[in-house]
Amino acid sequence: MKIDERSRNTAKILIDIGAINFSLLTPFRLSSGFLSPSYIDCRKIIAYPSAFKSITDMMIDTIKSDMGFPSPDYIIGGETAGIPFGAVIAEKMGLPLSYVRKKAKEYGKNKLIEGDIFKEKNSLLVEDLMTDGKSKINFVENIRSIGIQCNLSLVVFKYNIFKEADISMKRNNIKVYHLTDWEEVYNQMRLMNTFESSILLEIRKFLDDPVAWSNYKNGITKL
Repeated sequence: MKIDERSRNTAKILIDIGAINFSLLTPFRLSSGFLSPSYIDCRKIIAYPSAFKSITDMMIDTIKSDMGFPSPDYIIGGETAGIPFGAVIAEKMGLPLSYVRKKAKEYGKNKLIEGDIFKEKNSLLVEDLMTDGKSKINFVENIRSIGIQCNLSLVVFKYNIFKEADISMKRNNIKVYHLTDWEEVYNQMRLMNTFESSILLEIRKFLDDPVAWSNYKNGITKL
């Protein structure tokens, strides 16, 4: 399956299962801190078996088709949303699986990595989505701190609208692959002709300049 076909199919799935949520009057606050007129809930995917299978199959196709040599031979899910996707990918590809915590446990062995540690393998960090990339950097730093090689990440959805995100990824030597992004979802929303024009207009404003949109809305909410 080609990249653009995977992107379209994933966007349609996210819309169909109600993973794209809207709130124009009281914007959502993303993990990055920015306000947004929409919240992408990729965690919903696991509740729909057919959608979950399609998404994980496309993630595996991305690994096999788009990632060059050396291909990943060790899957690490990001706590917590990345774990179910990583688990299915690892099982279907016959690869070892671990998961990485946001921070070490404060009891027991104080572990950052759960499962086992394979320092000789080329690991792939699997997560549900990427906004500004800060959580990716934190996870990769935690993985690398144990001595595990990790320069690759795969997500279902990448916002792909924050200019500094790709710069940060490159600076930290992290290549992020994704199935779909906001532009594809927006295009599919327009083609479906079932969304109110007010929603499409506000989404377009947000996509064109998410930082300015967030700053403006943040000023309003504080009045």
